[in-house]
Amino acid sequence: MLRLGYSSALVAMMASLAACGGGSQTATPDAGTTETAAGSDLSGTVLVDGSSTVFPISEAMAEEFGAAYPNVAVTVGVSGTGGGFKKFCAGETDITGASRPISQEEIDLCAQNGIEYIELPIALDGLTVVVNPENDFAQCLTVEELNTIWEPAAQGTVTNWNQVRSDFPSAPLGLYGPGTDSGTYDFFMDAIGADGESRGDYTASEDDNVIVQGVSSDTNGLGFFGLAYFTENEGSLKAVEIDNGDGCVAPSAETVADGTYQPLSRPEFIYVKQSVADDPAIAAFVDFYIDSANANLVDEVGYVSLPEEINEKVVARFENKTTGTVFEGGSPIGVKLDEAL
Repeated sequence: MLRLGYSSALVAMMASLAACGGGSQTATPDAGTTETAAGSDLSGTVLVDGSSTVFPISEAMAEEFGAAYPNVAVTVGVSGTGGGFKKFCAGETDITGASRPISQEEIDLCAQNGIEYIELPIALDGLTVVVNPENDFAQCLTVEELNTIWEPAAQGTVTNWNQVRSDFPSAPLGLYGPGTDSGTYDFFMDAIGADGESRGDYTASEDDNVIVQGVSSDTNGLGFFGLAYFTENEGSLKAVEIDNGDGCVAPSAETVADGTYQPLSRPEFIYVKQSVADDPAIAAFVDFYIDSANANLVDEVGYVSLPEEINEKVVARFENKTTGTVFEGGSPIGVKLDEAL
């Protein structure tokens, strides 16, 4: 059962590894929760913000953590990956979710403010390209066709489906996607060869549910977001298979985990402020978040939990309080997560 709900709330990291806007929720235990001995003795606050893609995972973790630790208030906000890093590097939050690694600009900002961080991959995801259910022609798109649609030069010129492929119908191309503050936007544009930039004439939102609503109500619409948002809305959307040169592959937990869904598979992260990593409440929440015993929560909300051998390295990274990023401010496309860690 999915726990995804915006307003109330990706074996080898693939053989080759190759965000996201607005609200917050404070996790509280259900009425009648039995406090554990450890939980009843622990109190404090944990401030989490960042990617809307990571939000469902953080929300699920916060809810279950709150049942065991009822006196710890975990607040999960959604400012997008970029917006979340701005707050995090300003020292306003303890943990930030990110659907891409920290960028060089954000590394520099954190350094300017004396913020050291612990980078923790927490799940795998597959960016999912979706169309309206009435669309019976765009069943599979190549990476080159995605670039044709989204590259900056397409603005005002590629406006009809038959410009994407000549045997597609003459129908207006309606585009919906994350805003430029989103890690999902950054990763997608890099993955399809648009060099991190896109056309500007599309309906942009940091709220993935706005993209869901836009495509589901536009017969000729196309959009993209994380796998979980498609899984939750599968009845009103159709996923497009992606051809990276080896044939058409549909996005799913299986194709993300086995590395065949490329180049749109990616890791998801949380970043923990080093200066608060030993705070008992924050440490307990992070330990809970990355504990393999709770990996089922990642799967329940529509993402792919990390293989055990990778998760063990993540746990060691937090235990050792290893700071910095293994991606050096770059993209994870084509990086093997197991080797990087």
